Amino acid sequence: MTTPPESSSPAAPEPALPGPLAGLRVIDIATVVAGPFAATLLGDFGADVLKVELPGRGDMLRAFGPGQEGRSYWWAAEARNKRGLTLDLRAPAAKALLLRLCAVSDVLVENFVPGTLEGWGLGPAVLQAANPRLVIVRVSGYGQTGPYRGRPGYDRIGAAFGGLWHLTGFSGAEPVRPGLSVVDYMTGAFAMIGALLALYVRDATDNGRGQIIDAALFESVVRTLEFTATHYSATGAIRDRIGNAGPAVPSGAYATRDGRWVMLVAGEYRQFQRLMRAVGADDLADDPEFATNAGRVKGRARLDAALAAFVGARDLSAVMDALEPADVPLSASYNIADLFADPHVAARGDLVAVDDPVFGPLRMQGVSPKLSANPGSVRSPAPQLGEHNDAVYGDLLGCGAEELAALRRDGVI
Repeated sequence: MTTPPESSSPAAPEPALPGPLAGLRVIDIATVVAGPFAATLLGDFGADVLKVELPGRGDMLRAFGPGQEGRSYWWAAEARNKRGLTLDLRAPAAKALLLRLCAVSDVLVENFVPGTLEGWGLGPAVLQAANPRLVIVRVSGYGQTGPYRGRPGYDRIGAAFGGLWHLTGFSGAEPVRPGLSVVDYMTGAFAMIGALLALYVRDATDNGRGQIIDAALFESVVRTLEFTATHYSATGAIRDRIGNAGPAVPSGAYATRDGRWVMLVAGEYRQFQRLMRAVGADDLADDPEFATNAGRVKGRARLDAALAAFVGARDLSAVMDALEPADVPLSASYNIADLFADPHVAARGDLVAVDDPVFGPLRMQGVSPKLSANPGSVRSPAPQLGEHNDAVYGDLLGCGAEELAALRRDGVI
């Protein structure tokens, strides 16, 4: 394991201000990534998030990826700022308990296959009968309506059906899954926006009622397809994979002599000229053929060859020293060790220190976006399974010791 340099160590955190969502209570009965991430975002900004898991097993995310003692590093990052409960929603006695939680909460997040909650007698009508102000966020692969609503879906299925997989990789080669669960995270962010919009309508108008948010994995991809839909609609053109190149030219990835990669984009004409002069290609900078992006698209091979020759003859540090003064958008291809060592990442507070109950001191992603007056914060580590059962069921709902003992004995919590 590589230890980050001392210069990247974060400053001692200042006392956290109340987040903008302080006073909001969220019930997270979702699993793995998209739904729980929506709840995590709400928790990062101050909401009291109650993470509900299956007794004895917990959320599958606890076991995904590397970890130890049944606790994954992924869980540590994405279950922070939550209180841990156990509740078997399939048990008849669990229904009453969940409805009691709904009565004192503002948002419920779920991501079961559509129809599952209804099959347990816990559909939106039942939940909102317990609390008409409850906002219900429903995340699924294909949405709550339509002929495919009953199909299961995960991140990469949403990427494939939504059109992202087709666009990722190099032309003529097989499509490549993005390196992260970007569809889950996009959908979680969209779902969080939906929850906030519903809360605004509920609280800022005379409506006073919650509503249902229908967030589908594939629709997050469709919404972010850039010009793909409009171009096809007008011309019938089907966009294909183009690797690391982009519609602006020059743009792409170039290998350095020491085995690193540089990504750059210089789509604006003056940027293009500065870049070409920085690599010693003044003739290309002044060639009228390249005065427009359309011309540079036609001459992409010549421009790429000049950039590849310049970058390939130098180590990464020399490339950055030479090209940064040209003031064009570029970056080395960072890995996580680079992020931990970078002074800009440290100055922005993008990696924060958290004391995890199993792993000990950890650094993890900070809160984004940054608010000027009352920013979000990481206030607590991911919970142990059922860690807050007594505090929530006992103190919040008023369950007595005998009732709690019976619920545990019957496997309800």
